[in-house]
Amino acid sequence: MVTLSNSSAGRSLFAGLALAVIALAATGCSEEVAEAPEVIRPVKVVEVTAMSQGRKLEYSGSVKARYEVNLAFRVDGKIIERVVDIGQRVRPGDLLARVDASDYNLSVRSAEAALQSANSQVATLRIAKSRAEQLFAKNAASKSELEERTLSYDQAVSTQQSAISALEQAKNQVTYTQLRSDVTGIVTEVAGEPGQVVGSGTPVVKVAIDGEKEVQIAVPETDIAQFQTGMRVKARFWSNDALLLDGTVREVAGSADPQSRTFSVRVSLPDDPRVLLGMTATINAVTDGSADGYEIPLAALSKEGDAPTVWVVDRAAGTVHPRPVTLASFSGDGVLVTSGLQKGDTIVTAGTQFMKAGMKVRVAGPESLRTAKAEGPEPVVVR
Repeated sequence: MVTLSNSSAGRSLFAGLALAVIALAATGCSEEVAEAPEVIRPVKVVEVTAMSQGRKLEYSGSVKARYEVNLAFRVDGKIIERVVDIGQRVRPGDLLARVDASDYNLSVRSAEAALQSANSQVATLRIAKSRAEQLFAKNAASKSELEERTLSYDQAVSTQQSAISALEQAKNQVTYTQLRSDVTGIVTEVAGEPGQVVGSGTPVVKVAIDGEKEVQIAVPETDIAQFQTGMRVKARFWSNDALLLDGTVREVAGSADPQSRTFSVRVSLPDDPRVLLGMTATINAVTDGSADGYEIPLAALSKEGDAPTVWVVDRAAGTVHPRPVTLASFSGDGVLVTSGLQKGDTIVTAGTQFMKAGMKVRVAGPESLRTAKAEGPEPVVVR
């Protein structure tokens, strides 16, 4: 047994033991830190390839006929029959609808009676005129009497011509009670039903004329300046992904719609039997780039201080490094970078807020992508 003879010696011994314990603890902690595995963060990336040729614009619309006509009755009346429905094909002369012709038939009979009376009057006055001419030739009648008979006859002839015209007009009114197509096309709208009273000129059936087709899109005022008449665009169709047609901007509205505040743009399409009226189409246009650069996703953009930055992957070292970039413009899909990037750069598109200079990263492969679909889309190639 060791006995401590005085307090100072005891204090020295305890101090030495404490220092030894602290040294051992420090040694153990350093070993634990050294043994901790290095964190390698998986990242999703895009590769910068071709330089952007301009801003991409994409709008959806529907296929319409270039020419559509509203067909209407030329007389007032109550619709008693509608023969066609929406989507039905019609040709010139096909019956579309009818209004009640009873009153117009009565007008025809009245005009026929008036003409018959006028004919009788002309016949009677023709005889009187002829007799006056004979008597005047024999000096048995005065010249004034002959002139009176001639004037009466001429007035009767005028009345007869007026009656003939009235009869023809009445017959035309009966014909107008039948609405017939005068074009070849497809019925796209029906605005009249049996029992409805319509006035002359009120649209009852709309027909899209066969021939040229076009896509009508609505463009906001922020992009309308990018569309010019004659501009070449691409048209894709939802019903057929393989169908891609070249289109031409035919018309740009000069004023905005008062409700939607958008401008109507019509794009002419080439004749293709696969394109049907009413199909949904997407118009893709590329504007003339005001600056050369690379378009990258918005998710790839971060900020170091006040400078916009992207994180570039060094594939050889497996690390990331920040790189300041210069931005030109933003779009719905990304941002245009005019300097700071070059072809072949690989940049991080997800988790940029966790990046640090020199951090070890692992580019996500197919296996990890399948397990991380909820975190974001698969890597794409930036063009």
